[in-house]
Amino acid sequence: MSERAINRLKAVLAEQGKTNKWLALALGKNETTISRWCTNEVQPSMDSLVAIAQLLQIDVRDLINPTK
Repeated sequence: MSERAINRLKAVLAEQGKTNKWLALALGKNETTISRWCTNEVQPSMDSLVAIAQLLQIDVRDLINPTK
């Protein structure tokens, strides 16, 4: 698998002044899971991306880097 960042979760959280810990508590997930998502080590499911977008009041597409 390529080293390319697929999601923008870390950037979006920083833009909104939110932390990994805040997101972990809001989603009921482990902080390690959120950290792995933010570093693009693993990717959140589509259901998780939709939940994150709703929490951050953004379009889910803002959480994903474009392919073009």
